[in-house]
Amino acid sequence: MKRIKQYKKLFEIEGPINLKDLKKTYRGLVKKWHPDKFQNQEEKDEADIMSTQIIDGYHFLVSIAPETKEANLEAYKKTLTEFQVADWHHKSMLLEVTFTDGNKYEYFGVSKILFGKFINAKSMNNFGKRNIFNSFTYRKSMKASVEV
Repeated sequence: MKRIKQYKKLFEIEGPINLKDLKKTYRGLVKKWHPDKFQNQEEKDEADIMSTQIIDGYHFLVSIAPETKEANLEAYKKTLTEFQVADWHHKSMLLEVTFTDGNKYEYFGVSKILFGKFINAKSMNNFGKRNIFNSFTYRKSMKASVEV
């Protein structure tokens, strides 16, 4: 959640993310903080750091935007219904779940207590569907690799 708040603050977003407005703000920030605009090395270094944050923030916010989630909803539902939880990691309110199809999702705001219940559940898939997968802000963090 901290990451979401940090990026929303950087892009001056209150409430839900609108991709059109996000893109407009992104372009403005990139122009403002482009390292080539600065002569002083210290300012260039700061601009370089800001540019990286802006790019990372943009891609992150796009990945959790309602429009993005809506566009990928069918694939998400397919992963949840047809595949099992293969691996998981929890750190500081972030739960990362890898499914047997190779897709990896991050769920934001999952407490340590809820994570404990998740890993000790008879069926992590059923518990996840009821308590996590459709209740928390999520994003796809890794696509399944295609085998040739």
